[in-house]
Amino acid sequence: MKHSTHGFLHRITGTAAALLLGIALLLPTGARAQHMPWQTSKNSQPVAFLFPLQLTVPAGKPTPISLTFRVANGLHINSHTPTSKTFIRTELLLPTDPNAKLSAVNFPPGSNYALPAFPQDKLSVYTGEFTVQARLTATRGNHMMQAKLRYQACATNSCYPPRTIPVTIDVIGK
Repeated sequence: MKHSTHGFLHRITGTAAALLLGIALLLPTGARAQHMPWQTSKNSQPVAFLFPLQLTVPAGKPTPISLTFRVANGLHINSHTPTSKTFIRTELLLPTDPNAKLSAVNFPPGSNYALPAFPQDKLSVYTGEFTVQARLTATRGNHMMQAKLRYQACATNSCYPPRTIPVTIDVIGK
């Protein structure tokens, strides 16, 4: 009697496993795994720092510079002045190196954007390319300035975790 009960349970377990495997194989590929836009490529990021990669500035003199970024197609990021305090604003985290200092950071105004589900609510966002203006003061010599851009990327129906990307510039003070 024990032997036949064990065989019966083994057949049921085997049948259930085969049934679950069959269902999993019938699911469309997209239902098995979902990827965030930046997970489709190891080097792909929602926002990229484009340029400048190197600057030569007069030593000790505050010099105007432009930092250009690109938001990936299909995404937006909240501007530096979002329409709600609950939204994560885009900000430039300044380096602490006394040899290459950024100051007077000025973000562009955001563009008005409305989600299809809430057309009456306007968001202030960046899409495509945007440029941040600042002043750079460097001492004489070569310096690697390492600032960071903090932002939160969103698509039409969801936002992704906040991210921080490096903004690295080779600065030559002459």
